[in-house]
Amino acid sequence: MLASGNPDKLRELRYLLENLPLEVVSIMEILPDWSIEETGITLEENALLKARDVTERTGEASIADDTGLFVDVLGGAPGIYAARFAGSECTYEDNVRKLLRTMLCETNRKASFRTAAAFVSPSGEELCEMGEVEGKIIEEADGDGGFGYDPIFLPDELDKTFAQCSPEEKHRISHRARALKRLIEKMESSKILNH
Repeated sequence: MLASGNPDKLRELRYLLENLPLEVVSIMEILPDWSIEETGITLEENALLKARDVTERTGEASIADDTGLFVDVLGGAPGIYAARFAGSECTYEDNVRKLLRTMLCETNRKASFRTAAAFVSPSGEELCEMGEVEGKIIEEADGDGGFGYDPIFLPDELDKTFAQCSPEEKHRISHRARALKRLIEKMESSKILNH
């Protein structure tokens, strides 16, 4: 069970989990109005919060993630509040505009995307792994793929923004892909997953 109500994130999670011997179902297919307040103060806490809630409600094992964008010159902001940086009802574009405005005169553009991926089983097993990609915030949006801050995030390992990448290019190095890869390896070594 995927513990997310964000259709863009669900699409990425499905893509990243497609080769696993699991039936990947979104909580939104079971409980269309599902939502949860993210009260954790770290990505790990929020990912586990979501996964625990879905497992409690459905009795099924669940996977959740929480992602943040950490900008050096802003002391790590927007961090875990990346999705609501411009306010509680903001759009991706609102967040991007606010970040670009905030960084208008800054020369240090270093930033990193970090993802915590969590697994919770009905028997109470819990695993959580992190993934990170370093990069910088460019001065204006470029590309129309991906979502969130992808049009202004230029990873160090590529010469284009995440929004200019194909899903295959993005997920060779993305923070979400790295976190899920580590989570899956941990699930396999814990004998939770058997190929």
